[in-house]
Amino acid sequence: MCGVVGLLRINASAPHLDLSALANDMSRTLTHRGPDANGVWVDEAQGVAFGHRRLSIIDLSSTGAQPMVSASGRYVLTYNGELYNHPALRVKLEQAGCHFAGTSDTEVLLGAIEHYGLKQALDHLVGMYALALWDRQDRQLYLARDRMGEKPLYFGVVGGFVVFASEPKAFWVVPGGNRSIDRTVLGAYFHYGFVPGSRSIYTGIYRLLPGTFVRISSEITPTEIHRDLVPNVSTTGIDYHRYWHPDQSLDDSSVPSLRALDDPDDQLLALLRDSVKRQCVADVPLGALLSGGIDSSTVVALMQEASTHRVKTFSIGFEEEAYNEAHHAALIADRLGTDHTELYVRHQDALDVIPNLSRIYDEPFADVSQIPTYLVSKLAKEHVTVALSGDGGDELFGGYTRYLWSRRIWQTIQKTPRGLRYLISKGVLGIPPDWLQFAYDGLVPVVPKGLRQNNFADKAHKLAGLLTAPSLEKIYQHTLQHWPRDPSPVLAMEKGDLRSYLDAYCPPVGSTEDMLRADMATYLPDDILTKVDRASMAVSLEIRVPLLDHTLVEFAQRLPIEMKIIGGKGKWPLRNILNQYLDEDLYDRPKTGFGVPIGEWLRGPLKDWADDILAVDRIHRGGYLDAQWVSKRWADHRAGNGNWQYLLWDVLMFESWRESVDL
Repeated sequence: MCGVVGLLRINASAPHLDLSALANDMSRTLTHRGPDANGVWVDEAQGVAFGHRRLSIIDLSSTGAQPMVSASGRYVLTYNGELYNHPALRVKLEQAGCHFAGTSDTEVLLGAIEHYGLKQALDHLVGMYALALWDRQDRQLYLARDRMGEKPLYFGVVGGFVVFASEPKAFWVVPGGNRSIDRTVLGAYFHYGFVPGSRSIYTGIYRLLPGTFVRISSEITPTEIHRDLVPNVSTTGIDYHRYWHPDQSLDDSSVPSLRALDDPDDQLLALLRDSVKRQCVADVPLGALLSGGIDSSTVVALMQEASTHRVKTFSIGFEEEAYNEAHHAALIADRLGTDHTELYVRHQDALDVIPNLSRIYDEPFADVSQIPTYLVSKLAKEHVTVALSGDGGDELFGGYTRYLWSRRIWQTIQKTPRGLRYLISKGVLGIPPDWLQFAYDGLVPVVPKGLRQNNFADKAHKLAGLLTAPSLEKIYQHTLQHWPRDPSPVLAMEKGDLRSYLDAYCPPVGSTEDMLRADMATYLPDDILTKVDRASMAVSLEIRVPLLDHTLVEFAQRLPIEMKIIGGKGKWPLRNILNQYLDEDLYDRPKTGFGVPIGEWLRGPLKDWADDILAVDRIHRGGYLDAQWVSKRWADHRAGNGNWQYLLWDVLMFESWRESVDL
């Protein structure tokens, strides 16, 4: 795993800077992504420079160093990621006459590009990657991102240069950069708790979407790149293409429906075994993150089955029982026979992490599980350089409770008069969450085990907010949003641009299947995979995600929803596989998620820190938020009069980030 940077001069009036020094300066900002080596390639005549920070995983020798020039000398590549099928692809290319000096996947990738061309080469790749390719003959820059969006890539125009990097912090060493916040994107951030879509928090800086590549000519004008990118729409200077999407196999009439197959579980198991086996190849120590849930337990079970030694596994625990899954993970590790390490998070651990979050994420990001994700990555890095995770199972196989409850709620509320729904919603939302939780805790002993819920008060308030929704799509969208209403007034901005941006971001939803597909296109890359990439790379740990092998994703897309969600429980294909390795009672429990008791922490050990950031004069000086609104919600939260912790976390993460980048 690595960090990539680069720049292409596109303005004749741009200052003729030392491109080598500039690429080095950009690269230095991403040292955490690649602490093992630094490389720079420059062509002053063509006005282009590439930089690369290396975290050595495959072929630790100098033959794997980047940026790398192709055998013919035509192409130059800087690349972040892993090609899991590079041994097989190498054999195929050697049979076609290609020759390789080393054993790195980078050399194989360049060979594939020379042999097939970029578009066809991308079709051959199995892995995670973000790459930049310079065609010295045609003076074209290509940027490409893996199918599911595991690896990030940003680009834009700064100071007369097209710039690209794994993280936007690299851009601001380029002279002439004018950092400003895109207020529409800021509104979208407060809607979701993460920055969604193709625009970054910075005006004019873009994020390459999963499964896409872009061609940028050296003749491009700045105005051509300063627009919302639309796949397969071209101008003279830029072409933007989508080369893969998760539903691709559904569009292929030659692929049979899985409804007619006798043993889809056996086929899934074979695909999973292949994916795990490919992703366990490394020239450095390797382990796995184990939460104790279905997804990570399945990955670890298959790793241990294929291994000749005890797999190293890692988990995080909390003293607060409602958030703690460490004891479940320990039981599963014991049953599977792994070499297990766990860390219980103390309040001080969170306090120590929080000041670094804005630096780690480089854009405002407010999924509170960012804290344990960073801590478990840090724990794993003390023992291994590569770790497998179980991310992606919920989106592929229907694991989130919103898939089940959104449909049920919609079917139920359609039978209830809207006025009555409004009164019930207002009544529940009027009860402080602390009171709701206290009442529920007293009833837990008489609630059937299968109906018990973790974090009941939060879910009750979320449910109450759904009662007035006019459609299934609005119910689904409400389950994702952090703010119970439009955040525009809090941000003192017009609604129109924000609404159109959000509408363009969210795919249409009319069924449960649509919810899974929407999450795969939006929530998975922009929240889950962003969280995992930034947290792990901050400690120079490579995370691999076997469930997101694209052949497995295409298979899962062809499974009908009634095979995924049965009897009120999701992820049945994974359950059926995991049952071969573990007793069901070890993993069958209410979904907790990878959360933290942020509400309690903000009233307790994090209170002084939050008090400081949320001070009225400090918010007012920032100039982006309604300081009085924030102050009122903070006072309500401290008093237990409202369910405001996630909204406040959005504010805290934005303000911390804004001050860290001096905006």
